[in-house]
Amino acid sequence: MLEIRNLRKTYGDLVAVRDLSFTLEPGDILGFIGTNGAGKTTTIRMVSTLLEPTSGTASINGFDIQRDPMGVRRLIGYMPDFFGLYDDVKAWEYLDFFANIYGIPSKQRPSVIDNVLELTDLTTKRDAFVQSLSRGMQQRLCLARCLVHDPALLLLDEPASGLDPRARAELRELILELGRMGKIVIVSSHILPELAGFCNKVGVIERGELLAFGGVGEVVRSVQPHRKVHARIVGELDGVVATAMACAGVSDARIDNSGSVVIDLQGSHEDQAELLKTLLAKGHRIFEFREEAVNLEDVFLKLTRGDVN
Repeated sequence: MLEIRNLRKTYGDLVAVRDLSFTLEPGDILGFIGTNGAGKTTTIRMVSTLLEPTSGTASINGFDIQRDPMGVRRLIGYMPDFFGLYDDVKAWEYLDFFANIYGIPSKQRPSVIDNVLELTDLTTKRDAFVQSLSRGMQQRLCLARCLVHDPALLLLDEPASGLDPRARAELRELILELGRMGKIVIVSSHILPELAGFCNKVGVIERGELLAFGGVGEVVRSVQPHRKVHARIVGELDGVVATAMACAGVSDARIDNSGSVVIDLQGSHEDQAELLKTLLAKGHRIFEFREEAVNLEDVFLKLTRGDVN
């Protein structure tokens, strides 16, 4: 478990991180969202013991970042936004170097290296020189380096920066797999639509202050309390609007430019099911009925003002 308690970092009069507190459990994947200068990287560097907090602390599986930084480092894998890759070494040599640093016995290292190469889909590049790899493969190799010692917590600072769409999709699947393995993953990113696809938790930070934290759906509901349901109908639409407006929990119903009926529903999934049941009972022929997907970008824009430190 990762527990952050009143974590704070100041530089003179500037408060870079303002009393952050939250907890993550094994399997949690946190999307850490904020503008440049919001305090994301500063927070990650404090949790990784690379930067000493002004006050407050964090602990990982009981190891405190201030009292036992070496114990913390054995439990984390940190992938910074700018990382170094050595030239004139092969992929397996790069991983062997870091496995040695983490104290993995020489007899175990070959199997450990093979496992992380397979996990990151780099087995065929085992003997390739690092500088010959594409940007996406270098990102995956850096992530493989973070995994050689089987950490409990992964800190990924802008891991998708500079990647093409296919490489981002591959990275997303890899992060999901790490979550299924029971690891805690913190991902800072500006690519907000993609975060909703693999994060189960989200934290929004601005000027060092945590504006929102929780499950993705929970944070979205705090900003947009009603569900937005889209229904596509065969036949006359005005009657559908009238029927929907008479249903419990519906605050608005309207026809959009695409010819769909958009319904604002303040309620649970059970209320959504009752709404569909009522529309069908009234004889409306519905061929599509869906809730609008979570949009973290809208949440971010509503919560933040664009201020930076």
